[in-house]
Parts: sequence; structure tokens; C-alpha cells
Amino acid sequence: MLFNSKLWLKFSLLNLVIVALIGLLMRYKIGFEFPYLDQKHLQHSHSHFAFSGWITHTLMVLMIVFLENRTKKIALQQAQDDRRDKKIEHGFFKKYNSLLTTNLICAYGMLVFFIIQGYGLFSIIFSTASIVVSCVFAYYFVKDLKLISDEVLTKNWFKAALFFNVISSLGTFALAYMMVTKNIHQNEYLASIYYYLHFQYNGWFFFACMGLLFSFLNLKSSENLFFKKTFWLFFASCIPAYFLSTLWLDLPIWIYLITVIAAFVQVYTWFRFLIIIVKTKREFLENFPFFLRYILLFVGFALSVKFLLQLGSTIPVLSKLAFGFRPIVIAYLHLVLLAIISLFLLFYIYANHLIQFNNQIKRGVIIFSIGVLLNEIILAIQGIASFSYTPIPFVNELLLGAAIVLVLGIGITAFYSIKKVKNPPLL
Repeated sequence: MLFNSKLWLKFSLLNLVIVALIGLLMRYKIGFEFPYLDQKHLQHSHSHFAFSGWITHTLMVLMIVFLENRTKKIALQQAQDDRRDKKIEHGFFKKYNSLLTTNLICAYGMLVFFIIQGYGLFSIIFSTASIVVSCVFAYYFVKDLKLISDEVLTKNWFKAALFFNVISSLGTFALAYMMVTKNIHQNEYLASIYYYLHFQYNGWFFFACMGLLFSFLNLKSSENLFFKKTFWLFFASCIPAYFLSTLWLDLPIWIYLITVIAAFVQVYTWFRFLIIIVKTKREFLENFPFFLRYILLFVGFALSVKFLLQLGSTIPVLSKLAFGFRPIVIAYLHLVLLAIISLFLLFYIYANHLIQFNNQIKRGVIIFSIGVLLNEIILAIQGIASFSYTPIPFVNELLLGAAIVLVLGIGITAFYSIKKVKNPPLL
């Protein structure tokens, strides 16, 4: 049984189209009459499917591709006979195919049942099963990473990503307990949600993408000692950075100070890392088409904004304003999910030719990125205006328009990625 990464990534793109369509429907319901589906149920379906069906599925596939490439090299170097090659090649393909299949079943189960019943029996069963799949994947993947030399810097990033993915489940278990017992306290409820989101966004998603970036750029400690330090600084600051999401609580002063230090550490680490990359890898990146470099530049800028916003949120007045207005929270979450994670994953897929791109796909990715930019700008304007309780005319219609652009862009991208085209890829 072979690992067909192209097939699994086509599922990824199809799932991203579904995520975008549900987002479009939610935007339509806000501005226009559509009473047939519950908005809260749609929101739960949208977020759970985005996490499991799009991002987690895609990260798993790309991490398996990394493992496949590395273990094949090891097999060629160390194998004594053909049987050893075959054993290594088939050993993890079967289990990873099964895990990806099970994860997709869970994702589609959550997609359907969260829409139908919200937090009900079947949606909780599928979401719990999804957590189990993540834990099993983490166990096997960390075990298989032992085949790879410790000098490969990507290895630590992937281990940390899986660790944060597993511990993020504590937030969902806390939420499920509150739902089942109907013993919900506002502070504990929000703290549990932000705990899960933090260790998904800033743990699992971020560390896995950084691991992929290190692999893509083939970064080595011998090139610059700060590459190794980058991981440890981000890892050490990730856990205390959770409290950036809970600054609205009455935190002890020592926790607040540690949180501020964590925010400073992440800003320092990111910008120093970025400067080194620009200096050392500029010629390498210039070999790629302009539109891919544009996407990577977009992601780098968005990530820079994210770290600066985190640092700014440590100022008490700004923190209260940010957490007090929903558009600001939504803008920040979409900044990470769309402008950073989703666009980086699209960049990585096409830059590595895991799916061959052509002019139509190029057009689709550019339209999608424009939709992301429009969505962020409108949400940012709405959020800033909400500080003074100033209404923005036609803001719901504008957000609906941005959602249409997002659907159009990823729809074109997915269609021409899945469809067999006759014209040659754009190299």
C-alpha cells in the first residue's frame, strides 16, 4: 500500500472549499434572512471542520510526506537488501493511510452533526474520536521520527507540534464536561475555549508549519546557530503565552510579568529569525515564481503583525478593548487561520510541486489571498470603529463580498488542482 499524497491533498483543498462555503453562508445569515439553519450550530461546524478537515488533515499529510522522503533516503543509505527497503516503505504507509481516513470520517461527522444538533451526542462522539486519532498519530509519528537524525532541525518542531496538539484537547474535555453537567461559568468557559485555541493556533499549527518551513529551506545549525535557538525560544514561550488570551482575568502580577516576557521573546525571536532568512535564503527563494514569493511575503507580513498585536495586547487598556469587541477577536483568529496558516499551506503544497500548479491555479490562489486581505481589512476597520461605537455602513454586505471572493478563489484553486488538465504546469 503506497502513500498517495496528491490524493490526500486534493481532499484538503475540497475541505477548504467546504469551510469557505459555510463561512459564506454564515455571513449571508448575518445580513439577510435565512432561518433554516442555526447560526451557532453553523459556527461550531465551521470551526471544527476547518481545524480537523482542512488544517489538521493537511499538516498530517505534509508531515507524512516529510517522513516518507527522509526514511527513503535512510533506507537507500542503510539497506542491506531489497526486503529492508520494502519493509520501511510499507511499514508506516498502511497505518498513516488508516489514520488519515479515520480523521476525515471524524471531520465529516462533525461537519454534519454540529449543523444538525450543535453540541449533541453524535457531534461529541466524532469530536472525541478526532482527538483520539490525533493522539494515535502523535504516538506513531514521534516513534517513526527516531529514524531521522537529531541534527535535522525539523524534527523538534514536529515533536513540539504534536505535543501541543495533544495537550490542547484538555480544553475541549473541559468544555464537554461543562456542557454535559450544565455547570457553565463564564470565565472558566472562555478560559477553556482560549486554552484550546491557543495550543491549536500557536502550538500545533504554528510549530508544524515552522517545521515544514525549516524543511523547505533546509535550514541547518551549521549555517547559523540561531536556527536551533529559534525553536527553544518559541517552545519556552509558548506555554506562558497562553495567558495572553486570558489577560481579561484578574491574573497575579507574576503571571502577568511572565506573559509580557513571553510576548517580548516571541517578537524578538521572530524578527531576528526573519532577518537571517532574508539574508541567507533570498537567492534560493528567487528561483520560485513571483506569485509564490508574493504569498510567502504575505504570510511573513501577517505573522509579523500577529506577534506585534500579541505584544500590544499586554497593555491593559488595549487588552480590555481587544477582548471586549467581537470583531477584533474574529479578525485576529482569521488573521492566523487564513492569512498565516492557510496561505502558508497552499504555498508549501505548490512550491514543492506536491500538486502541479498552472495559470488557473495561480489565479485562484491570488484571488483567495485578495479575499483574505479584504476580509482582514474590513474586520479591522469594524473593530477599530467599535471602540467608539461608530457603525460602519454596509459592513455586513462588505464582509459577504469578501467571503464570496474567498469562495471563488479557493473554488478555482481546488477545481483545477483536482481536475486533470492538458496544459503543462507553470514552472
